[in-house]
Amino acid sequence: MNREARRHAGVDDATRRILVGFVVPLWIGTGLADWWLHRRSGIESTAGTRESVIHAVMLTEAGFPVVLGLFCQVDAGVLAWALLGLCAHQATAFWDVAYAEERRRVTTTEQHVHSLLETVPLMAVLSLTALHWDQALALFGRGPARPDFSLRPKARPLSGRARAGVLASVALCIAVPYAEELWRCARVDPSLASRPRPPLPATPTLRIGNA
Repeated sequence: MNREARRHAGVDDATRRILVGFVVPLWIGTGLADWWLHRRSGIESTAGTRESVIHAVMLTEAGFPVVLGLFCQVDAGVLAWALLGLCAHQATAFWDVAYAEERRRVTTTEQHVHSLLETVPLMAVLSLTALHWDQALALFGRGPARPDFSLRPKARPLSGRARAGVLASVALCIAVPYAEELWRCARVDPSLASRPRPPLPATPTLRIGNA
């Protein structure tokens, strides 16, 4: 293997390590922090079950591409699902904040956590795109490669221990806490109807009056 080939292999390996060892744990950690901030704000008595269901939708939008990336060879099909999930997640996140900020206090800390939760999926999709550039180009009809939309096992899978660790972390730090949030909200009011807005917004915004 010549020097240039070794460099490319090193960049490929480093990108995978960053994706698995930094990007995924960051997503899990910020998701858990967001759950705690929801709990502290009393979501069950303010924004209620409707917002908690929105959170479950966002977790599905982000989590499905993660599962595909863990077990399936990343090709044009997986990249398409990742891009679709990213776009849907961003749109749902906008809906979530627009609904929540008038019904419960969305603190500065939570806003920064939201920024990370919106950025981390983008980091993951960009990493996958860089690792599989030929299929990313093929997805949009560019480059010499043909787009592959088949779902097949990964050619270079993570170890069973690594995959089990990711799935266990997602289950314990994401699925269980948000299931608890939904259960807590549904106990107070199972309805998915919008909660009424309080007389004053829970998160005041700066209003510039006439000069």
